[in-house]
Formats: sequence, structure tokens, C-alpha cells
Amino acid sequence: MDDAAERGMGAENRARTTADLLEDDEEADVGVDRLRAAKYVAPFLFLGLFDLVLLLGWGLDPLWGFMILPPILFVSVLAWIAFRTGFASERTGQDRPQN
Repeated sequence: MDDAAERGMGAENRARTTADLLEDDEEADVGVDRLRAAKYVAPFLFLGLFDLVLLLGWGLDPLWGFMILPPILFVSVLAWIAFRTGFASERTGQDRPQN
């Protein structure tokens, strides 16, 4: 299996391999820094954890707390990755942030 990312683009544009694309990403410094991504995700994470504490405070069985916590953490991590890598801004048509 060939590792070419772009094919059939003509002789002037050679096929780019995955290694070429990764080098371009490192040079472009794509995405948002980790601290800014954490600031974007923190309110949603705290809201989910507050909801969990509130439900447990109202007398919900603690087993439900263990069932509610993993989706809260999973979605928070996915959101952090999306902001960190620039995936969220690339899909909305906004320009990439310049660090």
C-alpha cells in the first residue's frame, strides 16, 4: 500500500507522503495552546461535575455517579483535543489562531 496523500495532481505536484504532511504541521504550529484549550473546556467540565455533585447531594445512588462521570470526562477530553489541535476552528471557516 502506497503512503501517498495526494494523487493525480499532475507532474508539478508530486505525491505527498504522510511524513511530508506531518512535517508541514510541525512547521505551521497548528492549533491552540494547551492552556487556552483548557480554558475553553473548563466551564463545561465544571458544569458537569457540579451537576454530578448536585445529583449525589440529592440522594442519588452513588453507583449512578460512577455511570455519569465517564461521559462527562470523555466529552471534556474530546473537546480539549478539538480545541488543542485546531479542529474546531478549521471546521467553522475561521482563520487559524496565530501564537
